[in-house]
Amino acid sequence: MPTIILDRDGVINHDSENYIKSPDEWQAIDGSLVAIAKLKSAGYQIAVATNQSGLGRGLFSQSALLAIHKKMTQEAKASGGFFDMIVFCPHHPDANCVCRKPRTGLLQAINARLPLNADSDWLVGDTAGDLKTAQLMGIRAALVETGKGDQEIITGVVSRETTPVFKNLAHFASWLLDIQI
Repeated sequence: MPTIILDRDGVINHDSENYIKSPDEWQAIDGSLVAIAKLKSAGYQIAVATNQSGLGRGLFSQSALLAIHKKMTQEAKASGGFFDMIVFCPHHPDANCVCRKPRTGLLQAINARLPLNADSDWLVGDTAGDLKTAQLMGIRAALVETGKGDQEIITGVVSRETTPVFKNLAHFASWLLDIQI
């Protein structure tokens, strides 16, 4: 079964320079939860791989993060979607861990449970780091302009010539499902 790996902040929900620290601050991007439901109903497994350095910075607790993920899961379910797996890096960027994207630890954890296939699987993110992680794991990558994605294009860190770029997750899902027909 093919897998779509999603970054969380900036792809599924609105991002914040001040971090998403509570369920109240977590707000889905318009169309993202319906897109997840459409991908699930088309036979895709959905995994989330997210860096959460706010934990390592002491900005919120692991119980707060779990409450955020519970809200995200409940809202996805209410829209007809489901997450097969959620993995996160809790470390500060200076920790030099193997799980923080663009390193591959999070995707390796997903691969152990949902074996990844270079021919069918995608990582959808909003940063060049997300794209690099997919490249290192040998799967396809797409950038969404939500979150930090538009700035990655404006600054030239990501090129439309070499990377599939979409307005948001809903546009990616529509494109992917259309080409699968």
